[in-house]
Amino acid sequence: MVSIGIIEYIITVFTAVMASGGLWTLLQRRLDRRDDKTKLLLGMCHDRIFFLGLQYLERGFVTKDELVNIHKYLSEPYFKLGGNGAVEGIMERIDKLPVRDIGEVLKEMRK
Repeated sequence: MVSIGIIEYIITVFTAVMASGGLWTLLQRRLDRRDDKTKLLLGMCHDRIFFLGLQYLERGFVTKDELVNIHKYLSEPYFKLGGNGAVEGIMERIDKLPVRDIGEVLKEMRK
């Protein structure tokens, strides 16, 4: 059977470790790194959405695959990670573009 003295000692040590500045510093550093990674991802998504979006707008149409790609893999994760509304405007303009079949586009490119 474990004595009460040992239990009190374990609780004291556990409390001291939890309250120590070192543990909280370590946790904060890990959170800061995640925050930096999130900022980097948001920046990359923002840049890619604008880059592709401007190409589609200049071209005057978008293919179904391109539309699915920019929504599913870029804009949706961008907003879930906390991206701002600057991307909303370009996405709204992309959504208004005519959607063309990729096969037709490829045929025209071969001509």
